[in-house]
Amino acid sequence: MIEPQGPLPSEIYWRRRIVAGGVGVTVLALVIGLIVWTTSGGDKSPSNAASSSSISTTTSPAYGSSASSEAPSGQAGTGGGGNGGNNPAGVSGQPGASQASGDAPAPAAGVNGTPLCPDQNIAVVLYTDKPTYTVGDQPVFTIVTTNAGLTACTRDVGKAAQNVVVRTLDGTRTLWSAQDCSPLKDVNNVVLQPKQQATDTITWSGTTSNPGCDKPRVQVPVGSYQAIGKMGEKESAPITFNVVAPAQQ
Repeated sequence: MIEPQGPLPSEIYWRRRIVAGGVGVTVLALVIGLIVWTTSGGDKSPSNAASSSSISTTTSPAYGSSASSEAPSGQAGTGGGGNGGNNPAGVSGQPGASQASGDAPAPAAGVNGTPLCPDQNIAVVLYTDKPTYTVGDQPVFTIVTTNAGLTACTRDVGKAAQNVVVRTLDGTRTLWSAQDCSPLKDVNNVVLQPKQQATDTITWSGTTSNPGCDKPRVQVPVGSYQAIGKMGEKESAPITFNVVAPAQQ
């Protein structure tokens, strides 16, 4: 080590060297700390960038999935190769629906190839020949079937398809059904043009019945009743009528 040279005592020079060395070490420490801090700050920035990139990646597939689900209805004929590969179900959905529609069975043919009338295309209305009957009378019901559709169709309006049901006024108990005891089971397929009607009558004996007609039939008592007409499974709105006692002589 070099001995200090100068007019002052050597202790002073040694002290100056120690102070200078301490300052240098402090500066060096500060520089190193600054470098470390800078490096640490730079690491955080890429980390944030990576985090942001990760969020974007997660969001993008969700958005793409929504767009793919709308493609069959709005853009069935477009779309890049990537989207088509990632969404085979969505792309094939439209042709699938078309195929299903093409395979739907056509309505069964009726007279001269005219399609059968579905229940939703017909209207059934029931009438009585008078509003009040005397015990022992035989009410006559008129059942009217109308083609309420827009095209001609075939409907069975025969006795096998017709029915009239008489119930208590509250509709909770069935007293008579035309199908219970009638021997007439004929089929009558007719072509009905739009708004065209088919009319027939059913006469009631005024007595009760049961399915199979194997129980005694009794006269219904005085009172008010409701009835509905049916053509197949299509029902009319209920109507009401009265049964009264015979006039006293």
